[in-house]
Amino acid sequence: MLTLASKLKRDDGVRGPRASNPASDSTRRVSVRDKLLVKEVAELEANLPCTCKVNFPDPNKLHYFQLTVTPDEGYYQGGKFQFETEVPDAYNMVPPKVKCLTRIWHPNITETGEICLSLLREHSIDGTGWAPTRTLKDVVWGLNSLFTDLLNFDDPLNIEAAEHHLRDK
Repeated sequence: MLTLASKLKRDDGVRGPRASNPASDSTRRVSVRDKLLVKEVAELEANLPCTCKVNFPDPNKLHYFQLTVTPDEGYYQGGKFQFETEVPDAYNMVPPKVKCLTRIWHPNITETGEICLSLLREHSIDGTGWAPTRTLKDVVWGLNSLFTDLLNFDDPLNIEAAEHHLRDK
């Protein structure tokens, strides 16, 4: 099986030997994660839901961005919810780390910002967890869906919020 990492190593070998200066190696080498992110960010921006906005505080660091979700329907309509996303070095073998920065009363988001979304789990019992075929676009659409069709009252992360909703919608 040909992987991107092995292809990059092979391409480096075809270009010839490198200088022995380690500093020049580190300035020339681009991580696999960063190469993937260039492509995925372009796809994400082209397919962003109308209720979402993405902000890159540092355009040179595509591995860190903020997402704003402003639902236009459902219980959270009119709200504005901020998320912080950090893509680890081992991406796309591991999912991005996402935290909700806005304090919210939601069955799938704790008051400290932890999020229960199966595609953000590295290992998921239901088989819908993270897979290397998933992209940042999937993450953004999943977060957006938390405010419309993915409200989970049967297996909530924030049990109090789910019980409150069931008692008094």
